[in-house]
Amino acid sequence: MTIELKNITKRYGDKLALDSVSLRIESREFFVLVGASGGGKTTLMKMINRLIEPTDGTIEIDDEAIQTLDLRALRLQIGYVLQQGALFPNLTVAENIGLILQMKKWPREKIRARVEELLPLVGLDAAIYSSRKPSELSGGEAQRVGILRAIAAEPKIILMDEPFSALDPIARKQLQELVKDLQHRLKITTIFVTHDMTEAMALADHIAIVRDGKLIQAGTPHEIRQHPADSFVAEFFETYQKDLSGLTVGDLAAFPADTELSAALREVHAK
Repeated sequence: MTIELKNITKRYGDKLALDSVSLRIESREFFVLVGASGGGKTTLMKMINRLIEPTDGTIEIDDEAIQTLDLRALRLQIGYVLQQGALFPNLTVAENIGLILQMKKWPREKIRARVEELLPLVGLDAAIYSSRKPSELSGGEAQRVGILRAIAAEPKIILMDEPFSALDPIARKQLQELVKDLQHRLKITTIFVTHDMTEAMALADHIAIVRDGKLIQAGTPHEIRQHPADSFVAEFFETYQKDLSGLTVGDLAAFPADTELSAALREVHAK
């Protein structure tokens, strides 16, 4: 599904949270919103499933204004992954994953079969994990379950709000690989929020950099790295280059060799 945001503005009293932002997110691409905390990127993402309504401007999905769509139907076709999984503690892993399916009135056996089909996709054995409660999971395992809950009903769009920020570096890298692979296989239009430029470069087909409610620059990782729009974007990449200098090429072997992140890493180590 193609998403188009047209002149989106959001005001909270006298505070201007978003200032006439326009973006086009192509169907089936991995689109990353990146910027410092408080810049407006999460507010922008939450407007896609109408958790937040714009003060001005319109959002269209496949050329239909979302304000004209049934709210429940809109949200049921959009998966949402929060920080730290946000699983319901009183439900089992299987019940958490099947929650949206239950809301869509899937038969119980069909839900069970779907859960058993999904868990191996994220490296979890259905026989072991289905009956566990969230308190019995590690942070990485809980986030894997949260991802499955978001994709269980085969949504056309998935929103991810800094989903790996609370994880240790190893778990974070594993889940970055996993999400990129799932998005590629399932061909879901994905909008991912992060303040980490290295993460953005590893995942994105396109990046939008947001600062103080304004869209500073949008483009492919290569375009933005080669031609930063201003000193703020350039500074983001300076930090990113410093992060890369502490890594080895082998650290990113899990990512395809033709990704912008792999190219940048090789460039740093060639100097």
